[in-house]
Amino acid sequence: MDLYLLWVAFILGIVEGITEFIPVSSTGHLILAAEILKFNDESSKVFEIVIQLGAILAVMFEYKKKLIQTFKGALHEKVSQNFIIHLFIAFLPAAIMGLLFHKLIKLYLFNPLIVGITLVIGGVIMILIEKKLTIKTETNVDQITKKQAFIVGLAQCFALIPGVSRSASTIMGGLISGLDRKTATEFSFYLAIPIIFAASIFDLTTNFSILHAHHIPIFLIGFITAFISAYLIIKIFIKYVANHNFIIFGWYRIFIGIIAIFYFL
Repeated sequence: MDLYLLWVAFILGIVEGITEFIPVSSTGHLILAAEILKFNDESSKVFEIVIQLGAILAVMFEYKKKLIQTFKGALHEKVSQNFIIHLFIAFLPAAIMGLLFHKLIKLYLFNPLIVGITLVIGGVIMILIEKKLTIKTETNVDQITKKQAFIVGLAQCFALIPGVSRSASTIMGGLISGLDRKTATEFSFYLAIPIIFAASIFDLTTNFSILHAHHIPIFLIGFITAFISAYLIIKIFIKYVANHNFIIFGWYRIFIGIIAIFYFL
């Protein structure tokens, strides 16, 4: 087994776990990191799917109480039923757009230069939204309306472009719709579960022939490191957003994006 590939798997797993749920674009960071580490062969496509699943499992583990409660009450509790409906409403726009334009996006937009540009643009937009934003009341994920869920779903469509960030688009969409930062962030976490699972299953079925037995140790290391780092970040991030805005993430995006543009231009 190539020790360098194991090291790369470890690093990329951490990159995925740290960036999946904060508004800086995990896909963008993975594209940049994989390009620098020269890990961009066919197996890297499946590897990215596996570590994304590791990160999403961390969300499910952290919010297992709410997920179990929702599952149990799906048939007879109005709160659980509304929560599922709102997730579905928010999930649908990006799912449809992804099915229609998946191949075109993968073909033309998955490159480091595009990522650098979208990181910068997204950072500027985040700062502008935060500067203009006024949070009026505190909410929670069970108080989200269908209109708010739909706005979040529309915002998530922009995340199909690498570098935009799924969490950034959904959180900003939530803020624009009237949610407070903590609720917008938690709803973004919950929404990640169906959208990432759907995208992962789709990608796995189309790339299944690439898988080989010698990939197992590499994928396993990436999966574990993504799970652990994502789990830690989720806890830290939720505490952070309760008392802070997202401007620092906007400036970070601009900084990393400019470096990426000059490096890969």
